Amino acid sequence: MTMMRAVEVGALAPDLAGLSIVEKPVPTPGPGEVLVRIEAAALGFPDLLMTEGLYQAKPPVPFVPGMEGAGTVAAVGDGASFAVGDEVIVGGLTGALAQYGLYGEAAVSRKPARLSFAQAAGLRAAYLTAYVSLVRCGQAQKGDWVLIHGAAGGVGLAAVDMARALGLRVIAVASSEDKLARVDALFSPERTILGPTGFREKVLEITGGKGVQIVYDPVGGDVFDESTRCIAFGGRLLVVGFASGRIPEIRANIPLIKGFSVVGVRAGEFGRKFPDLGRENIAAVMQMAEDGVITPTVHEAVPLDRFREAYGAMRDRSVVGRTVVLPHG
Repeated sequence: MTMMRAVEVGALAPDLAGLSIVEKPVPTPGPGEVLVRIEAAALGFPDLLMTEGLYQAKPPVPFVPGMEGAGTVAAVGDGASFAVGDEVIVGGLTGALAQYGLYGEAAVSRKPARLSFAQAAGLRAAYLTAYVSLVRCGQAQKGDWVLIHGAAGGVGLAAVDMARALGLRVIAVASSEDKLARVDALFSPERTILGPTGFREKVLEITGGKGVQIVYDPVGGDVFDESTRCIAFGGRLLVVGFASGRIPEIRANIPLIKGFSVVGVRAGEFGRKFPDLGRENIAAVMQMAEDGVITPTVHEAVPLDRFREAYGAMRDRSVVGRTVVLPHG
């Protein structure tokens, strides 16, 4: 039996105490399944939350974490349309922090040729979230002002990149001057603001007192509260996540009086509820990446043995873009 190395969550615990590297059998693909040699796996904040049982989806323990990755098809089951050797991107709730991963065909996409495996690993979840947020939920129009919080993080930086590609005017908010400088060097937003809070007056000044048409908020807490005070009439406040740890509340009279909408964003669930649009969303993101319109940012790529460092950097919010783990590195 061929074995592989993988990170495993053996128990839900704080400070990554429940994680270890284990040896597991390499799975065999069944009908419609694809076995992928994982060359790179990108970590996101949900991956961290799942190690403690704090994410809305709670896979049964033990499980191999890692929601997205990229690699090469190693074997296929009957009826699968991929071939051995194809370079692909994979996405799912778990499984990417291993040397091999088994996926249903619907969870596999062809890797844009211009991207490295490390770049491609961070494409699907973050950029799909940005696309669904801005295009589907935010109904963005070229020239709209968009306020992007957590702009140096994985989903935030992807939103800056996507917004620029869509012709939006971006105000990027991050928690340090170093992060803002990095965001500016990568994607040149129209404005940058040091946050995470204290941005209201600057946003109103930038927009001539009108406020922004779209707020992209993966932070929640005080950031959400203050965002309600600088959004334009008819604007869309997109609830992407709660990285601050506090789920905010809002009285219904506030969006009524100020004439804005609060819209929840779940990109994966959007695709499951509307499968035709879901396929269109993924195809659009992949085409943009293939055309060079968007490019994922890799903060650092580390071998599997250093997975704790990768998680720790994300937990400490020192990452600009995505940290990537190399299972065969």
